[in-house]
Amino acid sequence: MSPGQILVSILLAMVITAAGTWQVQDWRYGERLASIEKAQVLAIAEAGNVARQEEQRRQAAVNKEASDAREQNKAAAVDAGAADAAGDRMHADANKLAATACRDTGAAQRGASATRAAMVLSDLFQRADKRAGELAIAYDRAKIAGQACERSYDGIRLKDK
Repeated sequence: MSPGQILVSILLAMVITAAGTWQVQDWRYGERLASIEKAQVLAIAEAGNVARQEEQRRQAAVNKEASDAREQNKAAAVDAGAADAAGDRMHADANKLAATACRDTGAAQRGASATRAAMVLSDLFQRADKRAGELAIAYDRAKIAGQACERSYDGIRLKDK
């Protein structure tokens, strides 16, 4: 063989070896890429599951707080009803007292102005008591809603840390 043929043979052997090496590397990298792709798909699915579970946990916490707030509002409404009944009894007693004061002989002597004053005071007492009851109901509702909101926020926030 001539030196040119030897050189061509060596170059041809080198090309064939390089091509074979590239093919083997391609298979290896193909396997690695497939493995990485599979791991990424699993990681994405797991992240989705974790996010779904966290959202469900948060929603359950918020739903529980809303339910508790509704129960507290019901209890406050019952208490307000009892307070209204007690207020109605007091109003009836105040009206009786005003009527009694008007029938009193001393009050009759003081005249009609004393009777009107007793009735006005009784009416003012009724209106003030009614307004105080309305404000108490509004305050109870606002307080319950605010506390439920705080508890919901804390329930969601604590798991983030």
